This record gives sequence, C-alpha cells and structure tokens, in this order.
Amino acid sequence: MSSVTTYAIFLLNTIKSIILPSSNISKVRTFSINLLIISSNFVTSRPPFIKKTATGGLFFIYNISMKKIEILFGDITKLSVDAIVNAANKTLLGGGGVDGAIHKAAGKGLLEECKTLNGCEVGHSKITKGHNLPAKFVIHTVGPVYSNGNKNEDELLKSCYLTALNLAIQNNIKIIAFPAISCGIYRFPIDKAAKIAVETVNEFLTQNNQIEKVIFVDINKKVIDEYKKLINSKL
Repeated sequence: MSSVTTYAIFLLNTIKSIILPSSNISKVRTFSINLLIISSNFVTSRPPFIKKTATGGLFFIYNISMKKIEILFGDITKLSVDAIVNAANKTLLGGGGVDGAIHKAAGKGLLEECKTLNGCEVGHSKITKGHNLPAKFVIHTVGPVYSNGNKNEDELLKSCYLTALNLAIQNNIKIIAFPAISCGIYRFPIDKAAKIAVETVNEFLTQNNQIEKVIFVDINKKVIDEYKKLINSKL
C-alpha cells in the first residue's frame, strides 16, 4: 500500500470519527475540508495536524519539510551558517576537493583540532569548531568510495547524512549546509548520490523539527541541476 493511499484512508477515518459518532450518516451536514498537501511523494510518517476552521470545517496541515531544503550554487566555505559539512577522508587531516578548500579557509586551527579526533570511520561524522570560517561548526563526515554498488555504498552514504544531522541536533545547530558527499574523487554517481541525499534529509526533517534549514551547496552545475530536478519532482 502506498503512502498516499495510507493517508487517504487516515483522512477518511479521521473525518468519520469526528462527524459520525452521534449522528446517522443521512443526518450529517456537509463539512468543508481544506486539504493542503505540498508533496504526495513526501508525506510525513506521522499523522497531520488537524485543526477545525471557524466554519466547522477541517484543515489538515502536513509537516512540509521540502520547504526546509534549499539548493545553492556556490562556495560552501563562504556560507555564514551554523554548520557546514566537510566531505572528509578517514584521517580528518585534510585532502583534496571540498576537504582541502575547507581546511584552507578555516586555517591551521582546524587541522590542530582534527588531530585530536583520532580519525573517523566511513559513514560516521565528527564535529569541530569553524575557526576562520563564517560557519560556527564543521561537521566532518567520511563518505564511501564507490566501487560497483555492491559494497554497502548506498547505506554508508545515507549514514553520512544521518550522523551529520544527528550531530547537528546534539549541538543545537539550526542551519546546516552539505556538499555532494562522495561525488568527487570517490566516484559516487551524481544522480544516485543526490537521490540518497535528498530522500534521507527529507525523511529526517519530517521526523525532527529542530533543524530549520538544510542547504545542498556545490560549485558543480551538474550536481546542482540534479538536486533541482529531484526537488522539483517532489513538489
């Protein structure tokens, strides 16, 4: 049974439970129902908030997590947000791509702090201060190197986003920006990685309201176009 079908049944049962307990169906007056569904593909796993209108109708409001996702073409090191995510390697001591750019912009203080973290395993995340960056924190996550898709790469990439988001909540981070994890020299297919990123983040946001905004940011137009295509298909 699809999520949309499940929610249709939920709505019908809710209406029935409200307007039928003390009345025969032939005596029930028509209730006006205003139903706001922003995304039929991304309904939340929890029931919607139900509010009676002044006219006696019902207004169903879903947690619209897609409104919390923003796509940005640009340099992640320039963002003045609570936290940016670094696509790091297991040493956490810097490297190429976005990892090198973040370390360069943050200054030597970031490297010195990273040395105290004793590295990080694939699919996990660790947090440091932002040092010279506009962002207050850097969450370092280690993405999987894509081989043939049969080495748990999808789940490991999903874990990168989830562990980073959980660290964000633990540190009272409200706005967090992600690069395209594993899409550079780690060779993860962009379309596949973007789908995992968007779906994982969206699902997380439907279940956690502490984070106000997630930004997907990259300097690769192909990556940005893939994010936009995914988001537009869900609205």
